Amino acid sequence: MGESEIGGLVAGLLIAVVTSPVGVSGAVFLLPVQLSVFGVPSPAVTPTNLLFNVVAGPGALVRFHRAGRLRGPLTRLLVAGTLPGVLIGAVVRVFAVPGPGVFRLLVALLLLPLGLWLIMRTLRPARVTAAALPSPRTVTGLALAVGIVGGVYGIGGGSLLGPLLVGRGLPVAQVAPAALASTFVTSLAGATAFALLSLTGSGDVAPDWSLGLACGLGGLIGGYLGAHLQPHVPETALRLLLGTLAAALGTSYGIAALS
Repeated sequence: MGESEIGGLVAGLLIAVVTSPVGVSGAVFLLPVQLSVFGVPSPAVTPTNLLFNVVAGPGALVRFHRAGRLRGPLTRLLVAGTLPGVLIGAVVRVFAVPGPGVFRLLVALLLLPLGLWLIMRTLRPARVTAAALPSPRTVTGLALAVGIVGGVYGIGGGSLLGPLLVGRGLPVAQVAPAALASTFVTSLAGATAFALLSLTGSGDVAPDWSLGLACGLGGLIGGYLGAHLQPHVPETALRLLLGTLAAALGTSYGIAALS
């Protein structure tokens, strides 16, 4: 294992420990690290990030399964929307958004609103009634849209759905396992789609296998630890940390894309 792989393992572990308790795989924060620190080219960084989700996902899912928290209709609704969405997003990523400048701007447009949303919903939680909760059709439709964006961005979709659904009033204990399960399934499909597209396309389309597997191994360990720690860590502190980090990274990449 080389220096980059060791660094990827450590990065994947640390990120997953922090993000998995709230249903975020960590890929949303690992992607800028892969771009800036490890120099993974675009668009190969997207399937590399999906590979991270595939390898890292079972860590937290095993823990949630043992706690009996993977049962319920929410997981099925999320997968039904994000699975076709991530396949569409993979095609869009390869053929319509190949430029690094455009990609950095897309990163900023996703991370900054996500971070501000998390901070706003944490500091000023909305009063939620039963009528305000999203319907199954709304959940699936939202999952489809997020799946397309997630396929372009390389995060599987579930990482965005988690904070969105929690902001709509669903409890973290219900959303986190379902979002991570959706992320795992759609990332597996997305990584496969990119591998097939790499056979017919040109440029850096295939994932960086060694780095993606190393990051995923770290995420596998970190995800299990994070899911184990979830009941013992204040939810408010985790949400504020995630929101601040996402907003800071979004701002940084927005400035880089426009400069």
